Amino acid sequence: MTQKPSTRPADPRFSSGPTKKRPGWEPAALAGAPLGRTHRGGIPKARLAEALERTAAVLEIPDDYRVILTPASDTGALEGAMWSMLGARGVDVFACDEFGKRWLTDAKQELKLSDLRTFWADYGSAPDYRQADFDRDVIFTWNATASGVRIPDGDWIAPDRTGLTICDATSAAFAMDLPWDKLDVTTFSWQKCMGGEAQHGIAVLSPRARERLRDHRPSWPVPRVLQWFEAGEEDSKMFEGSTINTPSLLCTEDYIDALKWAEREGGVGRLVARTDANYAALAQWADGADWIDFLAADRAIRSHTSVTLKFSGADLSGRTEEERWAVSRAMGALLDLEGAAFDIIPHPKAPAGLRIWCGPTVDADDLAALGPWLDWAYGEALAGAGA
Repeated sequence: MTQKPSTRPADPRFSSGPTKKRPGWEPAALAGAPLGRTHRGGIPKARLAEALERTAAVLEIPDDYRVILTPASDTGALEGAMWSMLGARGVDVFACDEFGKRWLTDAKQELKLSDLRTFWADYGSAPDYRQADFDRDVIFTWNATASGVRIPDGDWIAPDRTGLTICDATSAAFAMDLPWDKLDVTTFSWQKCMGGEAQHGIAVLSPRARERLRDHRPSWPVPRVLQWFEAGEEDSKMFEGSTINTPSLLCTEDYIDALKWAEREGGVGRLVARTDANYAALAQWADGADWIDFLAADRAIRSHTSVTLKFSGADLSGRTEEERWAVSRAMGALLDLEGAAFDIIPHPKAPAGLRIWCGPTVDADDLAALGPWLDWAYGEALAGAGA
């Protein structure tokens, strides 16, 4: 049995969402939030506009793109895009985990699109994006948070497309290189790579996306919180911080604080580098462990943020999935009790194993210190399960 390590990670927060806050964060960072005031004018409105402006600056979004704030996190943002913009032409949906499957289900069962093609790959694999038809609207997830699979680049996206590309980038924005010229609608939330509080979503709209909002109205009723039509106007107040419903100014202040940290770090390039270094630190341990492996066998598509691992050793060979999940849960409980790692069991729909966040707010030293604790917890969990 592996001996309990003597050195713990300095910060045990490895949750895949909401994620760890930026290094050095303290509640005092929120002291300037204009609380108890309306979001429709004055300083609160300026704070909302500042959040959008800093988002565009940090992510190096093209000047002719626009950023809006949406309700209901990335889920609300992606559904706002679908409900407000689809129906003008056929749609292709690519999915490979529980979250991408939600967009597929919305298109099929809620919007009931008559001209719909769906492409599904099981956990740990990627769909064949080469089958995309860019005369149609194409919906895809850049980083599948629950399966640890990412899209490595945008080479497969046609530059001369006539349809829109709609990208769920919630575990990729601020941590991976996104080809903005290939993306027409890009959605994400504050609570992933930037460690912000939940509730709000962000959408980045290309000129072609705004043209769709201006010229097209779906045949179905669109709930108010999913209506983006105003963003089709060139002088839309949504680009200046006007919101569909009431935002949290406390959450906004927290997001601005994270964006200021990103600027101090050196911008999106530095955040991507931090993420890659974090992944490398964890991968060095995983490659040397004989009981665990990446859920995604193909290195090219492995996520560098939501790193998802599966049991691979002889100890659990032949065991049922529920027995394997019992080991996952036991490991999570042991590491939580020891203060060595919080929230590292996989998404409930994923295979048993581990899921460890390696986004830009995490430190590589903590991931290097985590490996021995995972070895210890696995041995303890096996012993407790009688394996």
